[in-house]
Amino acid sequence: MSEIKKAEKIVGVKGMNDILPVDAPLWELFENTVQTVLKSYGFQQIRTPIVEPTALFARGLGEVTDIVEKEMYSFTDSMNGDNLTLRPESTAGVVRAVLEHNLTYDGPKRLWYAGPMFRHERPQRGRYRQFHQVGAEAIGFTGPDIDAELIMLCQRLWDDLGLDNIRLELNSIGNADERNRHRADLVAYFEQHKELLDADAQRRLHSNPLRILDTKNPAMQQMVNAAPKLLDYLGEESRTHFEGVQKILRHGNIPFTINPRLVRGMDYYNRTVFEWVTDQLGSQGTVCGGGRYDPLVEMFGGKPTPACGFAIGVERLLELMKASGEQFAPNQCDVYVVHQGDAAQLQAFVLAERLRDAGLDVVLHCASTNAGGSFKSQMKRADASGAAYAVIIGEDEVAKGVAAVKAMRAGEAENNQAMVAFDGVADYLVDQIVGADEHDHTEHVHYHH
Repeated sequence: MSEIKKAEKIVGVKGMNDILPVDAPLWELFENTVQTVLKSYGFQQIRTPIVEPTALFARGLGEVTDIVEKEMYSFTDSMNGDNLTLRPESTAGVVRAVLEHNLTYDGPKRLWYAGPMFRHERPQRGRYRQFHQVGAEAIGFTGPDIDAELIMLCQRLWDDLGLDNIRLELNSIGNADERNRHRADLVAYFEQHKELLDADAQRRLHSNPLRILDTKNPAMQQMVNAAPKLLDYLGEESRTHFEGVQKILRHGNIPFTINPRLVRGMDYYNRTVFEWVTDQLGSQGTVCGGGRYDPLVEMFGGKPTPACGFAIGVERLLELMKASGEQFAPNQCDVYVVHQGDAAQLQAFVLAERLRDAGLDVVLHCASTNAGGSFKSQMKRADASGAAYAVIIGEDEVAKGVAAVKAMRAGEAENNQAMVAFDGVADYLVDQIVGADEHDHTEHVHYHH
């Protein structure tokens, strides 16, 4: 008889991480808060494919952006030869869908999305090859009011998540003509200081000189600070729009700093650009970036349509939530059902279903290889589950038609266990758990109660 060869262990792709059950409560809290806030502003969810035609990103993001040049996961479909790409961001896909399905035929649209994006870059804290974004796109709105609304929406989200260490930086990059005039002067200025440009800046000098302003290289800071500022090149229309955004933000008590060096990485942006930044994540300080991208719909073959949006880096924001010190207890359930004996097991199944009918989260103890079926070992499992209550059924309980209901978080008090008739267990626990939730949200957080 031949010996079975032990298989080599397969591990995940570097920079593409598993989200484990211990982290799920934090993700759920974030996702539920985001959905509530976006809905309160009238945004509707849109879900686009993870894979799009490569041409969509080459045209929308710009051939000479870092993303298109170096970071995209692109491949040729072996079935039909199509050039496809795993989406590195979602705005281009959302705009494609809006055009393809003529979503703005009956007026402007407020849309939001959430999901994984893919970029082939060096993995580092809060920045991975598969990462997640939540974003909003307001398509068909012309004035500065929608720019300000999107920024105020972000502020409400930070407030609802309990984050107070995020600050807003704001700039205007004007329109194409204004940028072209500025760009010509900028290139001339950088050429005068060519000896100070690093390899990255040399490469971008004629293809994308605006991005040189975004450099993190300390040796270039003084020279870059003295470069021509795009704000000085804005015409009356761009300046009026930018002042309109600031006026609404000031009136809404949203603090901001104007950062004349702030640009966005994609070619499609114009006028208002903004970033929410923090000092708590090292060099990767941007947790949300956005702005106006009026040219994009026309670039994709549609008629001129104004648009504005933002994208949040979820992993970075979750790092901030963890750093805030709030506890996100990984409660597995409200109730853990412990049982021993065949008749007790059958009764436990019936009772667990009744509790779920009543809206409670219930784990029913099932046999496993590494835990015995004794009451003691089952109660250890009940405690580890984070359940507020254990329901205990043995032969005596079946004979009497009752269950022992034990409060798991009540310390050593003598009255932390009650005998309750099977028919009354659901009502008893709903009163205990939901009633306690209404008075004290700190002990127990579930989203459907």
